[in-house]
Amino acid sequence: MEVILADDYGFCYGVKRAIKTAKDNIDLSKKVCTLGPIIHNPQMVKSLADEGIGIVESVDEMENGKIIIRSHGVGPSIYDAIKAKGLELADATCPHVKKAQMSAKTLADEGFKVIIIGEKNHPEVKSIKEWAGKNSLVIGSQEEAENIAFVSKLGIVAQTTFSAKAFSEIVNILLTKSYDIRILRTICTATDKRQSAAIKLSKEVDMMIVVGGRNSANTTRLAQLCTEHCVTHHIETVDELHDDWFNNIKKIGITAGASTPDWIIKEVYEKCKTWQAY
Repeated sequence: MEVILADDYGFCYGVKRAIKTAKDNIDLSKKVCTLGPIIHNPQMVKSLADEGIGIVESVDEMENGKIIIRSHGVGPSIYDAIKAKGLELADATCPHVKKAQMSAKTLADEGFKVIIIGEKNHPEVKSIKEWAGKNSLVIGSQEEAENIAFVSKLGIVAQTTFSAKAFSEIVNILLTKSYDIRILRTICTATDKRQSAAIKLSKEVDMMIVVGGRNSANTTRLAQLCTEHCVTHHIETVDELHDDWFNNIKKIGITAGASTPDWIIKEVYEKCKTWQAY
């Protein structure tokens, strides 16, 4: 049995930056909390909690101390609320997310109807939508794109971790919805590379193991893409591997989401290698 790691996997720059920001702001003399989980990986969030970084779901939960904006970013109203309460602020918004936010704002300021291609309930998308204004729309499928009314000016941005293939398919439909269209492709490079590497490897192996949080959009998308080419299992930790998965398997591919810590990936890789003798 052969175990192969994808060419690109695991922590991206934005996640590394967010975790470093959190660790740099550990201060046991005051309350320090992230606004929502810093990244979508329960194991990493627990590790930070053990070091003194708490979590709040609303600025209202903080009366004093420091609040850390997570990698997914927030809308302008949250920055206003933090300032109004006199809280200290550490901003760990991923630079790619910040670019998507500002792209959406620029389009809105220039009079474009802004369409955000992504998952409606994802925190990153919610933050982009707030920067894009009340008249913006979030869509995530070709069917939703078909239902968009014709407008004079149409601006398009994307959730940074959205599927590149799905983005192109949706954009092709939106091209019929206006004569004045501006497309700002805000899918980040790391997402593109991980998706391409996962697809390539899934075509070469009998089974893919995709490692990462079930609440991670980019990890879930990697699993969906791999499923199109081979048997695929999405797991969070090594404990979720099952013996019967490995029956009649000669080649195993492993990839991981952008928020999956190296130590979890290594544990899965080493465990998969132990099946070589069977």
